[in-house]
Amino acid sequence: MLFLVLLSGLIAAIFSLLDVWYFVRGALVVLKARIQPVVKDLLKEHCYGGIVLPHDLDFLFHMNNSRYLREADFARFAHFTRSGLFQAVRYLGAGMVMAGSTIRYRRSLRLLETFEIRTRLLCWDDKAFYVEQRFVAPKDDFVCAVLLSRQHVIGNSPDKVVQSMCKRKVESPEYPEEVAHWIKYNDASSQQLRAESAVTNSAKDE
Repeated sequence: MLFLVLLSGLIAAIFSLLDVWYFVRGALVVLKARIQPVVKDLLKEHCYGGIVLPHDLDFLFHMNNSRYLREADFARFAHFTRSGLFQAVRYLGAGMVMAGSTIRYRRSLRLLETFEIRTRLLCWDDKAFYVEQRFVAPKDDFVCAVLLSRQHVIGNSPDKVVQSMCKRKVESPEYPEEVAHWIKYNDASSQQLRAESAVTNSAKDE
């Protein structure tokens, strides 16, 4: 009896301190992607299906804003696994983290509404991959939200990752106009924050 009480307490503590279902679902997404056919075309769009459940809702009974980002995570896990991107990054002893994202909402997703997340790799530079993800309602093919993210490669470069995957040198596609503008915005924001930090540090030194 005491063992069951302690076990229940331990499970309750784990669920209280960690987002357990995120890790469980993420692992299942990767495992499923590994047994699916490999996507040999690195730039090919990948579709990942979902449905709005009660725990996804906000006070207005729409899909919570943060849930879009969470679902986009799982869609990227599936895409990067099936394309071999994750495997190539690990093979090179590198890592990859989200370095920036912007999402634009166009129409709400409601309870029990199905959707597709269409993920595609747009381009890359010497530090990061740029990925677009569209939340599409299958009933009318309307793009309900679109997310742009910067996946920063740590310990190596996107060029080397792609070369490892394709076994040859591959040039990045041209940057779409919106990506070029977004990169400029991020650079300007970084410069502004560095300037503010320098001013703050200088004031502290005084």
